[in-house]
Amino acid sequence: MILITGATGPVGRPLTAALHSRGAAVRAVTRAPATAGLPAGVETFGGDPSRPASVASALDGVTALFLHPRAVGDAAAELVALARERGVRRVVALSALNVDDPLDEQPSRFRGDRNKEAEDAAATGGLAWTSLRASSFAGNALTAWGAQVRAGDVVRYVHPGFQESPVDERDLAEVAARALLTYEYTGRRLELPGPQSLSHRQMVAVLGEVLGRPLRMAEVPPEAAVQGMLRQGLPEPFVRALMARYAAHLERPQHPGTDQLRAVLGRPARTFADWAADHADAFRA
Repeated sequence: MILITGATGPVGRPLTAALHSRGAAVRAVTRAPATAGLPAGVETFGGDPSRPASVASALDGVTALFLHPRAVGDAAAELVALARERGVRRVVALSALNVDDPLDEQPSRFRGDRNKEAEDAAATGGLAWTSLRASSFAGNALTAWGAQVRAGDVVRYVHPGFQESPVDERDLAEVAARALLTYEYTGRRLELPGPQSLSHRQMVAVLGEVLGRPLRMAEVPPEAAVQGMLRQGLPEPFVRALMARYAAHLERPQHPGTDQLRAVLGRPARTFADWAADHADAFRA
């Protein structure tokens, strides 16, 4: 039995499906089991992994745990300790490539991700462990630009030349599945950027090619971008950290694309164009 936290998120959902398709017994922890929409045969458990006591009974019979840094929040160490007491033998933590950066320079931390805590809890909790250090998700493009693309052909955003290596969440899910089902990556921090380093402008161009539309990016000054994001309801600490990350790495990509994913998967990693083609409908009006 494998217990998945963050089971309805962009990594947890395809991970749950991948494990289930391989014949693994899967128990998914979710705060809303009635609306989880997970595959038939996946056991859903209503609880909040950021309050480990609420999911203690879900650990009964479990041999491996997937630790999602946003789902477990500040309770990662407590949950791993509880898992060990209940007989769990293995833990796989989702983390990030920037996990060793100063905490106030990690934008996703201000959206609830506790990447460092999750990785540290896994590595020091007394279980066989693996950490998956991911780059920015390809799906972030939909969050950042989806509404603008649906509304017209001009995407207004900050720092068009900033480069990163988006990773397809489905590839992360496949790596996580392998780490949960085997001991091949035990004791390793796998660095998993996507296969290509692309600028914001290049990513928008890829979306245009997939959609068959002449999309272009118009540069927005940083402070104007900040104010726009704040009006959208994004937390100011997150926005400021994001702008600082962009500014700090304009000259050189922070995490260039590598073949690490290919080596782990045994096949080419999905490109941003692959992701865009599979999610094109989400960008159509």
